[in-house]
Amino acid sequence: MSRVAKMPVLVPAGVDVVFKEDQINVKGALGTLAQAQSALVAITNDAGKLSFVPTNDSREANAMSGTMRQLVSNMVTGVTKGFEKKLSLVGVGFKAQAQGAKLNLTVGYSHPVILDMPAGIKVETPSPTEVVIKGSDRQRVGQMAAEVRAIRPPEPYKGKGIRYSDEKITIKETKKK
Repeated sequence: MSRVAKMPVLVPAGVDVVFKEDQINVKGALGTLAQAQSALVAITNDAGKLSFVPTNDSREANAMSGTMRQLVSNMVTGVTKGFEKKLSLVGVGFKAQAQGAKLNLTVGYSHPVILDMPAGIKVETPSPTEVVIKGSDRQRVGQMAAEVRAIRPPEPYKGKGIRYSDEKITIKETKKK
């Protein structure tokens, strides 16, 4: 059995987990999340502890049990605490501005770049060079952060661009004559 799947998921008070024939719904203070349930994994709820057991001895069922456990764990964390990704803008004149559900970026192009945030994703700019993306769905928060970063990824010679706040950029040495 998968090492990850051996650990049960603890469901805190105020979080409802509902199993349907092909879907898992998790409802909490920050919203409701749904995930398709795999037929290779049997899920049991024992007084607030979710256990994930593969239905057969195949390698795919073993791997899927760990995957389902982590997905449901992320859903429970998302509806209780939420997830966030921090980005920083490095470069002269680079700035960001949150306007409701839109993010306005000035990152060295001849025009400002305006991004619409999908439903369930909030964007904040504590300072003009910082962007914080928040939401309850971990995958969507990470995807939106990757899309913002892809507008102007950090370049290797001066390090200018949009980067994750904990990302380390290795600066290359310039060509010598």
